[in-house]
Amino acid sequence: MKEQTGYLNDIEAQNKGRRIIANWLLVGFVLVLGQIMIGGITRLTDSGLSITEWEVVKGTFPPLTEKSWEIAFEKYKAAAIHQHNYRGVAENLSEFKKIYFWEWFHRFWARAMGFIFIIPFFYFLSKKYFSKRIVTRLAIVVLLAAMAAVMGWIMVLSGLQKGDLEAASEVIRTRVSAFKLIIHLVIATALLGYLWWTYLIVKHPEVPSPDLPKVHRYSWWITCVLVLQILLGGLVAGTKAGTVHPHFPVFVNGNRLVKQLFYKKEMAVDNFVNYEVSTLPKAWIQVSHRFTAYLLVIMILVLFIKLRKAEIPRKLRIGNYMLITMLIIQFALGVLTIINYQSGAPLVLGVLHQAVALILFSALLYVNYFLEEKTY
Repeated sequence: MKEQTGYLNDIEAQNKGRRIIANWLLVGFVLVLGQIMIGGITRLTDSGLSITEWEVVKGTFPPLTEKSWEIAFEKYKAAAIHQHNYRGVAENLSEFKKIYFWEWFHRFWARAMGFIFIIPFFYFLSKKYFSKRIVTRLAIVVLLAAMAAVMGWIMVLSGLQKGDLEAASEVIRTRVSAFKLIIHLVIATALLGYLWWTYLIVKHPEVPSPDLPKVHRYSWWITCVLVLQILLGGLVAGTKAGTVHPHFPVFVNGNRLVKQLFYKKEMAVDNFVNYEVSTLPKAWIQVSHRFTAYLLVIMILVLFIKLRKAEIPRKLRIGNYMLITMLIIQFALGVLTIINYQSGAPLVLGVLHQAVALILFSALLYVNYFLEEKTY
């Protein structure tokens, strides 16, 4: 009887530890999602170049005196010379403080996530709450977070120029490089997805999986297309491609758009690199983003119908309805964002569009998880 009681206590302790770890991972997931949203605000408000140095410890606090604010402003005007001179971003100290806040908050949130992750990690490790599999996965989470941070700084450097305007880069870069932006975004998306999958492993270690291998493979193909769409969305934001054709559903003045897509004089690699002064890459990016969205709608609708007709567990059925709901919301946000596009995406709609894209991505991973044959 005592042995049985001891066994039950061990099971209860394991279940308690799993619940604690699952809640901790869920908090981490929400924090990473929040960080990506703050990054989106930083991008849409042209705040990314306001801090010109990567000060891991010293940069924890913003300037605290008027003199230190003026020094930071002068550094910005010298290093982000193209943005300041050509686009008139932060023409005075008051405007500079606004853009500085978002870049500082983006970095501060990253530091806070580090502490929220590291301190409980060592505590849970001492309590032996982790299996070897989860420790390995958490190590990969840390690696992805470090890669995102390093790539973030490389991205910022791509928009900074040192010295006089005449001596600056021939590429007129008034923002960070859109191509380095999407590398930063794909790492952040991988981090979010990997952390979410780890949470699902801990939260639902043993779940029944329906025998639907073809549907499962199809669902992973949709995931690949969705990741591509998220990257195209990053390119739209990074290049301001929405300005080329802010109309829906028809292509207003379609002949003009076709000419932009196939304008031979702009068919050069340099124009894709220096996209800020060329219309052609922006046109192709926006059209690609739109038609990939239509493809995703069709693919997810087919998946929804297939799962709705099949005999599937309750959690998978919930995931299926969650997926279709997020798809509808995301498509509506995309339409609202493009028709309200002016010199850039509207801030609130743009951030919501990005956030729901990541929630849609997480919902699709949830469906994939419950479709998968579990081996652990």
